[in-house]
Amino acid sequence: MWTRIAQFIIKFRLTLIGIILLITVFMGYHATKVQMSYDLARTVPLDDPEMVFLQKFKAQFGEDGNIIAVGLRDSAIYTLDNFNRFRELNKAIREIPGVNDLLSLPEVKIIRKDTANTRFYLDGHYPKQIKDQAQLDSLMGAIRNQKFYMGQIVNQENGATMMLISITKEVMNSSKRIAMTKALVELGDQFAKDTGIQLRYAGLPFIRAMMATEVRKEMQIFLYLSALVTGVIMFFFFRSFRAVLFSMIIIGIVVVWVMGTLSLFGYKITLLSGLIPPVIVTIGITNAIYLLNKYHLEFAKRRNKEEAIAAVVNKMGLAMFLTNLTVAIGFLTLLTTDILVLREFGIVAGINIMALFVVSLIMIPGIFSWLPEPTPKHLRHLNFKILGSFLAYVDIIVHRYRPAIYLTSLAITVVAAFGMLRLESISFMMDDVPEGSQIKKDLQFFESNFSGILPLEIEVNTGKRRGVLNIKNLEKIDEFESFIDSISVVSRPASVISLVKASKQAFYNYNPAKYALPSKAESGYILRYMKGQTDNTGLLKSFVDSTFTKMRISMQIADIGSKRLDSLVHEVIEPRMNQIFEGTNIQTSVTGTTKLFIKGNKFLIDNLKESLLLAFILITLSMAMLFANVRMIIISLVPNVIALMITAGIMGYLGIPLKPSTALIFSITFGISVDNSIRFLAKYRQEQLANGFFVPVSVSDSILETGKSIIYTSIVLFAGFILFAFSSFGGTIALGVLTSTTLVISMFTNLILLPALIMTFDKPKKSKAEKLLIDDFDPGFYGEEEDEAIDLSKIKIHDRAGSAE
Repeated sequence: MWTRIAQFIIKFRLTLIGIILLITVFMGYHATKVQMSYDLARTVPLDDPEMVFLQKFKAQFGEDGNIIAVGLRDSAIYTLDNFNRFRELNKAIREIPGVNDLLSLPEVKIIRKDTANTRFYLDGHYPKQIKDQAQLDSLMGAIRNQKFYMGQIVNQENGATMMLISITKEVMNSSKRIAMTKALVELGDQFAKDTGIQLRYAGLPFIRAMMATEVRKEMQIFLYLSALVTGVIMFFFFRSFRAVLFSMIIIGIVVVWVMGTLSLFGYKITLLSGLIPPVIVTIGITNAIYLLNKYHLEFAKRRNKEEAIAAVVNKMGLAMFLTNLTVAIGFLTLLTTDILVLREFGIVAGINIMALFVVSLIMIPGIFSWLPEPTPKHLRHLNFKILGSFLAYVDIIVHRYRPAIYLTSLAITVVAAFGMLRLESISFMMDDVPEGSQIKKDLQFFESNFSGILPLEIEVNTGKRRGVLNIKNLEKIDEFESFIDSISVVSRPASVISLVKASKQAFYNYNPAKYALPSKAESGYILRYMKGQTDNTGLLKSFVDSTFTKMRISMQIADIGSKRLDSLVHEVIEPRMNQIFEGTNIQTSVTGTTKLFIKGNKFLIDNLKESLLLAFILITLSMAMLFANVRMIIISLVPNVIALMITAGIMGYLGIPLKPSTALIFSITFGISVDNSIRFLAKYRQEQLANGFFVPVSVSDSILETGKSIIYTSIVLFAGFILFAFSSFGGTIALGVLTSTTLVISMFTNLILLPALIMTFDKPKKSKAEKLLIDDFDPGFYGEEEDEAIDLSKIKIHDRAGSAE
């Protein structure tokens, strides 16, 4: 089959290359339309009961993750000039497109009593113009008695204050958010310049906007860096600018296809999908190295460019297909997850890795058929003496010290297994925020002064119309809120309870001692004022539904990590909540973006474990098709499983948690590392047939020849993935370091442990008549077998010799 494919590719290479270029133009057009993702990554399916509940909650009470907080802690803010500038800043921020509402110290409204109409109404606390510092001090003294705001936007202990800005949903989930946050920061910078007061920024919309900008920047940087680093390695290997240039052009074509695929599928660029282009560059370079090395090898043997190119296509087709397939399987198994961002990542990466195989197999032979013949300088890499000496030493170890290899491998595996037992699944909502960044510092400011900024919500359903205004229900809810307020990592809750207390305080002319729920005697006339409210007045609509049956308790929480957060919600808050409301008709539910994050993290890890298991099964089936031998399948998988175990053990000992970015590497690297086993066993099979099934000689020849390909490609892959260690994002750093580590470990296990296992356990059937699929597989480096016949008289090769390097 591959003989016919080789004939077709070479005969119609000009037409095929033309088709590829047309597809590239088409993909390039759509790539210009690809957009950045500004949505919070959804890790819980839309039909999950808790997700459905959260969506209904948001429809009823509004968004919970649309707040940007601007904070400061400086006593200078309470001087008249600076306070007036702060008021001006508030007014300017209100004018920014996308700002829905704003709450801050200069904008506070207090509840006033309208005795004529038996109702409460909101009125601004500060006059339009403050005359002098004495008036400001008096107004500030009065606002400190407004308990509703103390602990919410003002820290009573140190005077820190924050501005809460709500963002419209349309701007929050679109590219307009970038312009909005930029305008906000520019206004803040000008305020800081004028007053010398530093402002702090936090909140999901702000952080996501900053992250989206950084993702776009890093995607470009890593794309260029991966091309540069792998290109330099390739030049060192082949000593040819032409080889590097045209390989990069071919890889660049597939990168364009990646961006076009994202656009055609309606996907957006996320932190995860932004890694695909650099990954394509790295894997594409390994393909190019295999093809060009095989071309140079065949040319060195034949001294005929036409025959060498024909042999490359004929003999490398199956090899490249299977190695690219195993890598693609590692990505495509992510399609089985219910997590949108992983599915998008898996399908785009998997499809384009297979596209990389097609483009490379067509364009590299096609282009090099038009270039001059390789010179002796280009072929020098075929005899790399230092590498040969190292592999000869490996060969000696495998033949003479197999018991030591097994004992060492067993000991390392046992140690790794104990390390795996120490692995913990922990992630933070702000995991990807760079450590030491201003965003991280600002987040810590809000956690130390206001107990955090991440939203946590509780819905209280009284089960009766106007049940929220029932004094007994209010007392129960107040008891629960007092418990919440006692938790150090949770802010003071805001709810209708706070409004009822503030209303009583207003009724008694703002006496701070009266900030409490009305007694039974008081409730008759105080709640009468509140019953005059409707859901359209603006006083209660964010906290209760139109029938006063359901209410919302809002609070902020520090980013304490998924493990502590899970324990806090399920082992602290919910048990106490159930205890307080036991024996009543009140039903309560903890919800919010932060609560869903807890579930999403568990869901994500479970999905990645399933995808790894599926990748293992599919790759095992692929190996079964190649070898049709259970013993060889097990032998081939053991070194790669041990490599994954060692990486997991290292994570356990170093305290690196299992989270989405680290769990992802296992299914991906398993597919990549199995390539080494396939290439080694393919060469081993060939040597078995050539050496009369004499295992020691076959193993030695396989180590000395295929070992070079394993080392070269491992170096390229290591260099490509280790670049991610220089990212600003913790998840990307973990992905880069751990993937590189796994691939290096896999290189050694496949060079040392795999041949040792073969020598001990392989009992080959001495029958050359037996035909296996692996027999059609060419490992790509230093093969000895003869080529199948291709009718070269039907193929025209244009030799445009004479061009300079």
